[in-house]
Amino acid sequence: MRVLLTGGAGYIGAHTVVELVAAGHEAVIFDDFSCSSPVAVERVNEITGTTVEYRTIDVTDPVAVQTGIEETGPFDAIIHLAARKAIGESVSMPLEYYANNVGSTLVMLGAMRDNGIGTFLFSGTGTVYTHQEDLPFVETSRTGLDLPNPYSKSKRMCEEVMRDSALTDPDKKLIGLRYFNPIGAHESGLIGEDPQGIPNNLMPIVARVAAGILPQVSVFGRDYDTADGTALRDYIHVVDLARGHLAAIEHAEPGMHFFNLGTGRPSSVLELIAAFEEASGRTITTVDAPRRPGDAQATYCLPDKAREKLGWNTDYDIRRACADYWRWQERNPAGYRD
Repeated sequence: MRVLLTGGAGYIGAHTVVELVAAGHEAVIFDDFSCSSPVAVERVNEITGTTVEYRTIDVTDPVAVQTGIEETGPFDAIIHLAARKAIGESVSMPLEYYANNVGSTLVMLGAMRDNGIGTFLFSGTGTVYTHQEDLPFVETSRTGLDLPNPYSKSKRMCEEVMRDSALTDPDKKLIGLRYFNPIGAHESGLIGEDPQGIPNNLMPIVARVAAGILPQVSVFGRDYDTADGTALRDYIHVVDLARGHLAAIEHAEPGMHFFNLGTGRPSSVLELIAAFEEASGRTITTVDAPRRPGDAQATYCLPDKAREKLGWNTDYDIRRACADYWRWQERNPAGYRD
């Protein structure tokens, strides 16, 4: 299978390319490198022993996308990963988030239609679920547009566009993956998460505190109704997540289908920090902070549908994810930059 990945040089994209190539598929990357680096592609080549083709393309530009497909296609499938993804930033930059996330999805669905590409896989999020009382979330749990931030809303809008697109051609295969909390890195230490500026997610902050780059981890909320008072999240190793993409396109069926990708085993903030301390051998300084507006007490899923329909399962726990992330952090203290 020949697969086009938008945002394929990013954190999830690079790991997905590795899994695709390992399974015998061909991968081509379209990325504008605004939030990623061509070095990631070089590292992917080192891991796989191949040369993955890539183009520097803004996938909100339909002309550039069509030109790129004509130069590098034909393709059997699109994995659409390119998106802005910082929840906090989305609140202050809503227009940019809607333009990028919804706009790029419209362009890539159009490219699918115009170039006879049979399968489209969308990088979605578990934050589209709207009711805590539905926990653990399954694919039929309630979603909606009454979400607390433009990032989540933009992803939910894309799902609706995909539903409508699926109705126009019953032979097309459209897949929406709803991720939970990706952590970890490739076991080689060559590719991993490389956030620019101050990270938004917990794991890169914890890693930078362990490395002495940041002074402390703020624990937002110690008064939740959980065992240790901190919020619960479903942390999934990025390699398991990448293999979920592989399974999804290999088992794609006509129509619109959604799958949760998580472990089904939530961990608290303090549990993740303790696991990272064990992996790194470092003490991680924490400071208590108030809850952040919009933060949920718990977010986790049941991934049974992906297990049953895709033959997919998770292999790694948070201890393995922390060990792999620490290896990446130690070997790449500045990420992909010199």
